[in-house]
Amino acid sequence: MGIKSALSKPFAALVVRQINKWKNNAIESQQRVLQKLISDAKDTAFGEDHAFAGIKNYEDFKRAVPIRDYEELRPYVERVVHGEVNVLWPGKPAYFAKTSGTTSGVKYIPISKESMPEHIKAARNALLTYIHETGKADFVNGKMIFLQGSPVLEEKEAIATGRLSGIVAHHVPQYLQKNRMPSYETNCIEDWEQKVNAIVDETINEDMRLISGIPPWVQMYFDRLSEKAGGKKIKDIFKNFSLFVYGGVNFEPYRAKLEESIGKRIDAIETYPASEGFIAYQDSQTEKGLLLLADAGMFFEFIPSEEYFDENPTRIWLKDVEIGKNYALILNTNAGLWGYSIGDTVKFVSKNPYKIVVSGRIKHYISAFGEHVIGEEVEQAILSVAKDEGFEIVEFTVAPQVNPPAGQLPYHEWFVEFGKEPEDADAFRLKVDDALQKRNVYYEDLIKGKILQPLILRILKPGSFRNYMKAQGKLGGQNKVPRLTNDRAIADQLTNYITD
Repeated sequence: MGIKSALSKPFAALVVRQINKWKNNAIESQQRVLQKLISDAKDTAFGEDHAFAGIKNYEDFKRAVPIRDYEELRPYVERVVHGEVNVLWPGKPAYFAKTSGTTSGVKYIPISKESMPEHIKAARNALLTYIHETGKADFVNGKMIFLQGSPVLEEKEAIATGRLSGIVAHHVPQYLQKNRMPSYETNCIEDWEQKVNAIVDETINEDMRLISGIPPWVQMYFDRLSEKAGGKKIKDIFKNFSLFVYGGVNFEPYRAKLEESIGKRIDAIETYPASEGFIAYQDSQTEKGLLLLADAGMFFEFIPSEEYFDENPTRIWLKDVEIGKNYALILNTNAGLWGYSIGDTVKFVSKNPYKIVVSGRIKHYISAFGEHVIGEEVEQAILSVAKDEGFEIVEFTVAPQVNPPAGQLPYHEWFVEFGKEPEDADAFRLKVDDALQKRNVYYEDLIKGKILQPLILRILKPGSFRNYMKAQGKLGGQNKVPRLTNDRAIADQLTNYITD
């Protein structure tokens, strides 16, 4: 056992004891967080506009602060972007995390000197809780790779601005710097394919033990490694590779393909980082769900997803959540986001402690006919059938077809890239449709009522999603393909990739 791994175990035990203090008192922790957020921001422009000085409790807060998405909060953010101080949070942000919006174009998410350390601490604690639970710490003695965006930052009104992963790269603890890969120069390469090739060249002969990134882009890295190594499995290239850390997407659609590339099953840690804050991480290899970080400078609110677009939706905090209910997640942060709808939906799988799963995106759904199918339902439907039948799913997305050819009923159109295709595609299609009906009663009613026909399956050529993302200028980094959309913007592009 190396020195680092030996030292990491008592340190992990200490940190886990600290975590347990707030984990077992999450309601009290959230109350303290809310009080501190309000106190710290009461003299900001936002605090004065919303009478923070008069807020005594959560009910007061709800009345004072409306729910807003980025577009609705944009007037305040623009003031910060143009150099004004004390707008959303005291002083100026330490950084702007630049993200891609849908209707809003580029979004600038403030990161404060108070919020930045919480990102780093959460990432560290995810690894330390793993060490404490499993006793496995050898990975800290070898090399670690974080497939991320460029760390090159630009200045916007004297505020460093870039992708979250690039910002975080500047805060990697010193004790990890010697282990960390790729090199700074390689990390700065903007073209993703060129960058992956450079990473392969740098790492192929190293003792890689931890690999972190979004699954589809890690798969691309594995494919290039295997190709360069003459078809070897990843376990034979990196003999001590033992831990995969990921976030941003559901791992399950990618698990089979990744594990085939690796050549064995390895431990994985799911994280839930966002530019707006590090929200949760997997703290157990044996229990389901991600531990909600109730003591990390964020006060969480929740709206039942079926009420989200109502004029006066139900709005609750942690004390009132129910297990198994789908909620839109609302953030209030120590970077100055207030009543902020991040766009994600979550479900609680435990309240002792409070653990969640990410169930989808509030705007990533299909309800062209009133079915309100969500991402979790389509993922579970196709993956359950693929697992039973032994098929590999590389990637997929779903869209409605409301204007079918004459004489046909409307349908949901599934664009699927297989690693291993079903021999009977039509039978597979009907099994997936049946699985979706079992998960969504509204969809079932539409099928049985002959309003919709069963889903139509479009099998895509190998590499289709990668080529599509490249054509959109979204190859690599934190970019992800939506599992489903309520329009045909993606679907119409993917028709060019259907197999003959």
